[in-house]
Amino acid sequence: MSLLEIKGLRVTVDKREIIKGVDLNISKGEIHVLMGPNACGKTSLALAIMGYPTYKITKGELRFKDIDLRKHDITSRARLGLGMAYQSPPEVRGVKLRDILRLIAGSPPWNPTEEKEGIASRYIEKVRLSVDRFLSRDLNLGFSGGERKRSELAQLFAQRPDLMILDEPDSGVDIDSLKLIGKEIDEFQKEEGCAVLIITHHRHILQYLRPNLCHIMYDGRIVDRGDPDCLIPCIESVGYEGFIERLQVCERVKEVEKYG
Repeated sequence: MSLLEIKGLRVTVDKREIIKGVDLNISKGEIHVLMGPNACGKTSLALAIMGYPTYKITKGELRFKDIDLRKHDITSRARLGLGMAYQSPPEVRGVKLRDILRLIAGSPPWNPTEEKEGIASRYIEKVRLSVDRFLSRDLNLGFSGGERKRSELAQLFAQRPDLMILDEPDSGVDIDSLKLIGKEIDEFQKEEGCAVLIITHHRHILQYLRPNLCHIMYDGRIVDRGDPDCLIPCIESVGYEGFIERLQVCERVKEVEKYG
């Protein structure tokens, strides 16, 4: 049985259709990568899965653990086991990284009379941030790009979701942060046995993971899927536009063979 099952999903934003009939199935423990050019619908699909109200599902099925997600809001979906790390995590003044991590982990606020905070610190250490420097910092305020991504990852780990959706975890980070983020995702996935959906433009972070399947998205549709080791080199060779042109040629050849 699929952990996440999507059939014929269509989604609109401000009455404009942006997801145009997507099918996607992810089972427990699998790692899937979703690739495609800018503005093709990758992030929109992720936000629709998470239940953002701007993204209106007009048709199709969206099920998680065989539960119809269309009946659940964002909070309910998170409690069911869906978690997402965002491409551009916002700054939040007045909210400490310590407090948000404890809240996500289901722990009470830190009691300052305690000698040492142990819950949030564990997740901060896991993503190789300094506890002394970051524990009491406002969320993402003044963080570098790599520090923001690590902070976001710490929050996702604290949630311990059954399906992690990672929206371009490799964007805006240096080589050292990329390596750390990739290895920590891989370690967490193996420890927890969770499923992972990674949205990315290139293979850099995938050298630290072993995705089961690669999906190529274009103009609101998943136009192809298959072995990442086959699809990704092809895209790197000819680009997304060249890849789509080849798919269209193949479809025309099939039509000729069928009716010719």
